[in-house]
Amino acid sequence: MENIEFLGSMIYVYCTDFVINLGNLFNLSYYEINAIIFCVIWPLFTLTLILLNIYKLIVFKKIRHN
Repeated sequence: MENIEFLGSMIYVYCTDFVINLGNLFNLSYYEINAIIFCVIWPLFTLTLILLNIYKLIVFKKIRHN
């Protein structure tokens, strides 16, 4: 259990540091970068994956019927 807590803590620290450095790189605050990632990029990425899966399902159905 101790190892899992350590791993979770290290991942959190790495991700927080990454977002802070990204904010410094683009002259934005930590909160602005967080908003861009979690309110814009993440939903677009999720929507893209859903649309790709629907497209793949349609293509496989067409192949199966032939």
